[in-house]
Amino acid sequence: MINKNAPIGIFDSGIGGLTVVKEVRALLPHEDIIYVGDTARVPYGSRATEEVKCFMHQTLRFFAKQKVKMVVFACNTMTACGFSEAASMYQFLLVPMNSAVKDAIEVSPTKKIGVIATQGTIMNQMHSRAAEKIDAEVEIYAMACPSFVPLIEGGKIRGNELEQVTSEYMNEFRGSGIDSLILGCTHYPLICDILQKYVGSQIHLINPAKSTAMDAMNLLQSEQLLTANESMGDLTMCFSADIEKAKQMTHLILNTDKAKFNLINLADY
Repeated sequence: MINKNAPIGIFDSGIGGLTVVKEVRALLPHEDIIYVGDTARVPYGSRATEEVKCFMHQTLRFFAKQKVKMVVFACNTMTACGFSEAASMYQFLLVPMNSAVKDAIEVSPTKKIGVIATQGTIMNQMHSRAAEKIDAEVEIYAMACPSFVPLIEGGKIRGNELEQVTSEYMNEFRGSGIDSLILGCTHYPLICDILQKYVGSQIHLINPAKSTAMDAMNLLQSEQLLTANESMGDLTMCFSADIEKAKQMTHLILNTDKAKFNLINLADY
């Protein structure tokens, strides 16, 4: 039996999943959260599927030891590569990263939708398959942006290097006619201002973290597993490397200095 006062686990290859933590905390402020960022092995997007799934299971086994009630995939690459395999293997609830295709369609009169993501997510065609199930007339223009995650993980969320890379990537959408752009990697909302600058103000940027957090809340409600705690939930941050940098980014993204930080070795699991 799942304990409704147990924590929620949220995980990603690095710091990008903090954008999902932010949205979950906004909706579910009383829930305890354990976050895992595999900063020692980021990025995942260029890795082989079997390797990504190996890392995923290590993290899920870690969460099992923490006796969590739910785990949220805050990583599109791991969702695309491994969620279907993991779905029936663990005792806690699992929530995949929402593709946000439905959100994009709702604000897209042309039904032409751009997607930027890691190589692994693009190759999996996660967004195209989701679109086909909703509306066969939707056109998906998907592009891998492999330079973004290393830059963001390195703390370069502004500056000339990021602007140059962004300009080159966004230039690929010229003439496509898209009117919405899905940020198909949880790192990308951290640079949304620069993305908007180069893609143009007429294009809607879609952050899947919001829909993913809503999915988590709805599932907890349906399973009657919302916590009974009335105080602000605890936040435990676990990283596999670069704790000091992780502290800085956590404070920047979540605007809190009350989180607890742990250095973990996921290979132990």
